[in-house]
Amino acid sequence: MKRTPLYQEHLAAGARMVEFAGWEMPIQYSGIIEEHLQVRRGCGVFDVSHMGDLLIKGPQAAIQLDGLLTNPISKAPVGKAVYGHLLNIDGQIIDDVITYHISEGQYLMVPNASNVDRVREWVKANTRDLEIADLSTRLACLAVQGPLAEVIMQGMCSADLSTLKRFQGRFAFLSGKSSHFLADHFTNKGEGVGCYIARTGYTGEDGFEVLVEDKDAAWLWKKLLQTGKVRPIGLGARDTLRLEMGYLLSGTDFDGNQTSLQTGPSWVVKMDHPFIGRDVLILQKERKYDVLVALKLLGKGVPRHGYAIVQAGKNVGRVTSGNMSPSLKEGIALGYVPQKLSAVGTELAVQIRDEAVPAKVVELPFYRK
Repeated sequence: MKRTPLYQEHLAAGARMVEFAGWEMPIQYSGIIEEHLQVRRGCGVFDVSHMGDLLIKGPQAAIQLDGLLTNPISKAPVGKAVYGHLLNIDGQIIDDVITYHISEGQYLMVPNASNVDRVREWVKANTRDLEIADLSTRLACLAVQGPLAEVIMQGMCSADLSTLKRFQGRFAFLSGKSSHFLADHFTNKGEGVGCYIARTGYTGEDGFEVLVEDKDAAWLWKKLLQTGKVRPIGLGARDTLRLEMGYLLSGTDFDGNQTSLQTGPSWVVKMDHPFIGRDVLILQKERKYDVLVALKLLGKGVPRHGYAIVQAGKNVGRVTSGNMSPSLKEGIALGYVPQKLSAVGTELAVQIRDEAVPAKVVELPFYRK
């Protein structure tokens, strides 16, 4: 299995390590519920260095990337990030990615860990004369998430983070030793450890994702924990946090058989520009198809991936993601059902062992402040 630059730090923090997408990653430290609530109430740091990093530049890079993304990047100014889907010719989701307009004419695409090779080759095969540098093995990413994230990061960052809005990023320097950030690609002058910091995340809380070179990852990790206000958070809490918001998990909520119309959210698909898979989506709109819905259990039980969704004793769908919400203390799930059963308030049930536990379709996110 692959290991991130923070592997030894995880062991030192008492992490329980598991395999995830070919990587040995921390599933938890002190406990999933405790870590989950730490992010909701304070601040936590996640190692997300297993994610991919593809730096893309070249002739009309933005226009060419528009032809691959359901949500276009060409209108995004420097410093803006865009979330979108990459589709195959059948309209099915290859991956969901965030693409940053990181500097003039250069774009950083972040695919999921299990899809890095596939996404890189898909972009290569469907663009012309673009330079695609796979920086996945050079970069580490630390996600600093929670209501205290800005105060904590501002204490060590040269940039005024209060001006950085949601889905915006910028180059900055962190107080510490002098260390350049991708000096062979970018020229940024300043004192300290170079980084790229973006107001993005996968938790529903305020926070930042901080890209540094691998050599600086352990330094930043230790600096964050030394504040005494940040605790390490594992993949277990990352999953419950994203589920409370209804965020998709690659390979679980979509597995290569679903289109963007099925998964949503609707704002991810902009039909006003040509992209691979668009024609299929246009045709699909005229047909019946299953859609992803949010379910809240009305009885006791914990919904899990693969459980049947039933109505009047008949199977009508399946759960893709499910768990007990640490914030709400209720069972919550995402799952696919026919469109006619997708309206908010629709009464369904989740088959948990020999019991059909009542549930209803609700709006996302499950968790609201």
